[in-house]
Amino acid sequence: MFDTWPPAPIKTERLVLRESEARDRAAFVELFASPEVGTYLGGSRARDELERTVPEVPGRRPGLFVADLDGAMIGMVTLDRHDAERPGHVRPEAGEAELGYLFLPQAWGHGYAAEACAAVLGWFAGTVPGEPVVLCTQTANDRAMRLAAKLGFTEVARFEEYGAEQWFGVWSR
Repeated sequence: MFDTWPPAPIKTERLVLRESEARDRAAFVELFASPEVGTYLGGSRARDELERTVPEVPGRRPGLFVADLDGAMIGMVTLDRHDAERPGHVRPEAGEAELGYLFLPQAWGHGYAAEACAAVLGWFAGTVPGEPVVLCTQTANDRAMRLAAKLGFTEVARFEEYGAEQWFGVWSR
C-alpha cells in the first residue's frame, strides 16, 4: 500500500502525525489497557500483560501514525488493508485501505481525532490517488458514527460481526 515509509511528519493546526518512537510506549500501554477505549473493541487488555508484551518501540509499522500533541502521544491513526475475509467491500478484489483510530480518553471531545484522521486521509489521497478508503465501526458507537459522517464517509452496508451491528462506509473525497 505504501511504497516508502515513514512519510515526513504531518503537521496540523495542533498535532504532529509521526512514526512511533520509544517514548510512546507508556501511552500505547495506557491506550490498550483503557476500559473506555476498549468499549467497542472487545474490551481492554490487562496492563501487566501489556507491560510484558508491548515492544520498546510499539506500533512501528507502515500505516500507523502517532498523534502527538505538544510532544506527547494522545492517540493513533492507522491505514491498513481491509481483510478480504471480513464483510464489507467496495471493490470486487477487496483489500481497500481501512481507516482506524484510537485516542486516550483525556483527548476525547476536543476534535483531535477529526483533525488527525482528516490529515491522514488527505496525505493518503495525495500518496495513493484513487485508492478507496473504508471505515467500519459498531453502530452503537455514537462518537465514531459522528466522526465518520464529519470526515465524509458514506454508508455502504450494515452487517453483524463480533456480536454487534457494524456500520461500513467509504470515504468520498
